[in-house]
Amino acid sequence: MSTILPESESLRKAVKWVSEQIKERPNDRVQTFVNEAITRFDLSPKDSTFLMRFFSKKE
Repeated sequence: MSTILPESESLRKAVKWVSEQIKERPNDRVQTFVNEAITRFDLSPKDSTFLMRFFSKKE
């Protein structure tokens, strides 16, 4: 199985952070974490779109 690896360091940190939040708070909505990560890691529109799509598949 191949893994999609994001290019930017900020995006990598955001993916890791969202994944950790999902484990720590499984009852909360994933979209809440994604929205916070976009702001927290100052993601570009392209990276924001990637993050939203990546985690929409997980929900």
